[in-house]
Amino acid sequence: QVQLVESGGGLVQPGGSLRLSCVVSESLFSINTMGWYRQAPGKQREPVAVFKRWGSTQYGDSVKDRFTLSKDNTRNTVYLQMNALRPEDTAVYYCEAEIRGVQYGGKGTLVTVSS
Repeated sequence: QVQLVESGGGLVQPGGSLRLSCVVSESLFSINTMGWYRQAPGKQREPVAVFKRWGSTQYGDSVKDRFTLSKDNTRNTVYLQMNALRPEDTAVYYCEAEIRGVQYGGKGTLVTVSS
């Protein structure tokens, strides 16, 4: 069973930064599509940053130029660097991956942006 474990969430002031981590129990080279998604209270889950094995990373319009997805293949870890955070970025952030045709997801990590 593939596992994805997110960490790095917390409380941050507007304008601050956080880095989320998602550790995958398999090699990142086995992943076809992987990304970060978020769900705010009362809203639908939305994609934040998604990469495909043979393509570039796609970012949601509201996070472009503020968030950056990166990977460390040696640690089987995907990161989401979040800068210039806004109150509207408050949400539970999830990482999800499609591996050999099966979709996997983590339990999420809560990010709260508030003064």
